[in-house]
Amino acid sequence: MKRVLVTGALGQIGTELVVKMREIYGADNIIASNRSGQEDHTLTQSGPFEVIDVTDAKRIFEVADKYKVDTIMHMAALLSATAENNPLLAWEINMGGLINALEVARELNCQFFTPSSIGAFGPSSPKDNTPQDTIQRPVTMYGVNKVAGELLCDYYYHKFGVDTRGVRFPGLISYVQPPGGGTTDYAVHIYYEALRHKKYTSYIDKGTYMDMMYMPDALNAIIDLMEADGDRLKHRNAFNVTAMSFDPEGIAAEIRKHIPEFTIDYKVDPMRQAIANSWPNSIDPTAAIEEWGFKAEYDLSRMTVDMLTKLKEKGI
Repeated sequence: MKRVLVTGALGQIGTELVVKMREIYGADNIIASNRSGQEDHTLTQSGPFEVIDVTDAKRIFEVADKYKVDTIMHMAALLSATAENNPLLAWEINMGGLINALEVARELNCQFFTPSSIGAFGPSSPKDNTPQDTIQRPVTMYGVNKVAGELLCDYYYHKFGVDTRGVRFPGLISYVQPPGGGTTDYAVHIYYEALRHKKYTSYIDKGTYMDMMYMPDALNAIIDLMEADGDRLKHRNAFNVTAMSFDPEGIAAEIRKHIPEFTIDYKVDPMRQAIANSWPNSIDPTAAIEEWGFKAEYDLSRMTVDMLTKLKEKGI
């Protein structure tokens, strides 16, 4: 990667990905883009920024060609709960935007990354230690988008030779960017509420285990995969990656080690609970470990210490 276009750069992952990549590859070589600009946002001031609506294929091509990019990181998407509330818009953005970006990558011979998700699994997938290759029959629009996207990226690799790569992210936890409408967002909210009010009302029920990952590990996974020797990759797209699996009680117990008076109660959101119930309890990242050396540095304990420290520094 020498010059990279990032779509959805003001989103949950993109915001931090652009910052990290500008530190590694140089600010002028990472072109951030989003469907709307924010003049006071750090990313619009620290390097190239362009307004791109990913449903506009010509605009993606214009910007990619203008900067002569060799890599496209397609991060623009509607997340699980938001997508379920507006499934037609989710299809338009998640699938229409993806094929537009893939077409530009094909036309300009760009390396290509887009994330999939544990949402690509469904109720009939094995719940524990879910394999890399297994049945995928999701019951949400977001999940349908992700499975279709995995297959589409594989198609562009086999049919056109586009160097497509991707991972299946679990829930991502970060102190930088507010959550963007995902089912696993409770695992971010809970830290804010623990510091502000010493209590949290969870919309996900106790005993609901889901895979999670701290954002620094997620960013490293993206960059490591994109820099990996392509000859080693058997799967290329949709590698299972994870760092930890816990339920709301588990994260609450870890927080109480630092805030003893913290309490948690429950007001379950039926829609998000149904989504969570359809996902795995834990997934198997063996393929990512063997094919490109994936490794997570943060477990629940280390992540909790860092989250609480960083949020306090932000004045939370």
